[in-house]
Amino acid sequence: MKTFFTLVFVLFSSTAFAAEQAEEIFAQLTPSLYQIKLIDKASGEKSSIGSGFQISSDGIIATNYHVISSYARHPEKYRIEYLDHQGKMAEVELVSVDVINDLALVKRQVEEGMPYFQLSDQKPIKGEKLFALGNPHDLGMIVVPGTYNGLKKESFNERIHFTGSINSGMSGGPVVNKSEKVVGINVATSGNQIGFLVPHDKLVKLFNDYNKKAPIDIKQQMAEQLLANQNKLMQALLNNNWQNKELAGKAMIPIIEVPFIRCWGDSNADKTDALILAAIANCSLDENTYLSSHFFTGSVEIEFRFMQAKNLSDNKFYHLYQQQIARAGAGNRAGKNDVSEYQCHHDLVTPSSTANTGKAINNKSIFCTRAYKDFPGLFDVLYLGASVDKNQQALVSHFTLAGVSQENAMAFTGRFMEAVSWK
Repeated sequence: MKTFFTLVFVLFSSTAFAAEQAEEIFAQLTPSLYQIKLIDKASGEKSSIGSGFQISSDGIIATNYHVISSYARHPEKYRIEYLDHQGKMAEVELVSVDVINDLALVKRQVEEGMPYFQLSDQKPIKGEKLFALGNPHDLGMIVVPGTYNGLKKESFNERIHFTGSINSGMSGGPVVNKSEKVVGINVATSGNQIGFLVPHDKLVKLFNDYNKKAPIDIKQQMAEQLLANQNKLMQALLNNNWQNKELAGKAMIPIIEVPFIRCWGDSNADKTDALILAAIANCSLDENTYLSSHFFTGSVEIEFRFMQAKNLSDNKFYHLYQQQIARAGAGNRAGKNDVSEYQCHHDLVTPSSTANTGKAINNKSIFCTRAYKDFPGLFDVLYLGASVDKNQQALVSHFTLAGVSQENAMAFTGRFMEAVSWK
C-alpha cells in the first residue's frame, strides 16, 4: 500500500510540475505567438487559420505552408493576416516556403525590442518533455505538454513522432523544450495523442537560406523544391534492391527494399465458391506533398493483381478480367486547373529480358502522363500492364507516380516492366 501511495504521489507531482512549467512557458512566449489567417479578398472572410511564431527581431514569422497554400498559388485572390495576443491584426508578406517540409515564412512590421523564439541548436532526446503551442479550433492560444518519441519510422521526409494533443488550428505553432527553444513545428495529427512535427532543423535551413538570398518568385521556388525532391525519391527507389517475390505461386513481382515503401497483401483463397482466385499485393509511399486542398503530389502506388479462373469459360473470365483492368486510376488528387488531361500510349509488349529467372509476360501496356500546369517538367504517370498470353490466368501490373520528371518516369517504367514475369 505504501508503494502505491508513493507512486500516486510521484505521478501527481510530475503532472503538477509539467502543468506549472507549461504555464510559465506560455506566459513568457505568448507575445511572440500569432494566429495566421488567410482572408478571401472578395468576401472578406477567413479561408483558413493556423498558428505562427516570430523567429527574428525584424518580424519573420514561421508557420506551415498548408496554412497559406492558397495564397502561395493564388496571391491575387487572398491576403495573409496575423492576430496577436492583444487582438491586433495586420497584413503580412509571404517571403519564402519549403513545400516539401510544409513550412513557410511570412514577415510583419515590427517595433524595436519585440521578443522572438530562439531555434534550438540541438535535437531532443527520446522521452524528453516538450510543449506544443498553438490555437486549436480558433479557441485561443494554448500550450500542450507532450513527449518526444523520435523520428517517425518508415518516412521519406522526416517527421517527429510527438505524444500530445495537436488539434486543428495548431498547425504552424512551435514546439519547445524546457529551455523554451524551438525543436519542432506542429504539422499533423492522427488523433489519440499521436501528433507529428516538422524537425526544427528544416526551419533553420529555410531561415538561413532566406537570409542569404530571398526568393524572387515563390512558385519558381516551389517548382525547384518539387523537382529536387522527386529526383531524390526516384533515385532512392531506382538505386535500391528490387527483390523478386512470388504472387500466388504463379507470378514473380518486384518489392522495392526501402523502409518508406510499405506493402500489404490479400486474397480470396478462403472463398471456396469464388469464380476467380484473386491474390493482390500493393505497395505505397505512406506520405505525399500538399500543394493545395485539391492537389497532392509526391505519392507512389504499386499494385499487382493475379487472377485464375475456377470453372469459367475463357470468354467469361476475360469479361471479369476487363472489369479489373478498368478500375486502375491516378494515385493522387489533382484538378483540371492543376494538370492537363492524360495522354496515353497503348502497345503490346514482350520484354526482351527479365530481371529475374521467370518467363517473360506478353502484356497489353498502357502508359499515360499528365503535365503540371504551374510546374513545368513535372508529370503524373500511370502505367498498366495486363497479361494477354494465357486463357485462364492473368496478371495486372499497375503503378502511379505523382510529380516526377520524364527521365525518372521512363527509368522507373523500364525497370518495372523487366521485373514482372511468370514464374
